[in-house]
Amino acid sequence: MTPADHPTKKELILQIARELAVPRFTPAEVEQIRRQLVARLGAAGKTSSDYIAGVLETAGMRIVWSTKADTEGQYEEEFQDLLHFANLEEAEMCIMRLDELHRKFQQEKERAAVERVLEVARLGRRRAEMIARNHKVDPEKRAEKEEIMMWFKVWLETPDAFFDWLEARKASPDFQRRFANSASADA
Repeated sequence: MTPADHPTKKELILQIARELAVPRFTPAEVEQIRRQLVARLGAAGKTSSDYIAGVLETAGMRIVWSTKADTEGQYEEEFQDLLHFANLEEAEMCIMRLDELHRKFQQEKERAAVERVLEVARLGRRRAEMIARNHKVDPEKRAEKEEIMMWFKVWLETPDAFFDWLEARKASPDFQRRFANSASADA
């Protein structure tokens, strides 16, 4: 085996960062990279967020590491554990919560918090996409994550119409054919 067969931790961090294809790395993206390292390397992948941020910064990638006491920190507890969705039902609940927060922060004119909600939703879409594209994952689970990815995409593009669209989507023959077992298991 050659060293190319086993990338270093730094090389893997940069590879995952490139896969995310984002213009900047917030704590949410750094956390996603940290989780991916553990998923790919097991115990050897355990790494601090500061180390990951340092590797990204050294490579010239843009890091947005909030050091100011701003609105984002004030509402951070609202975002804790928000992106846990193992199935369609949990994904729907996640998007409902994001929608609630988005509307609340828009009404309160909290721009930083609104942007944070959108960042979390984009991260959710990317997480679902990474699993949907992973050919090591069971085809049924990949199809479900592809569906979830589409849900996040539609919500990000048209949040006001999303829930009407979702009801129509869930009633569609395509959805019923593809996810009848998942939907009934989630109900």
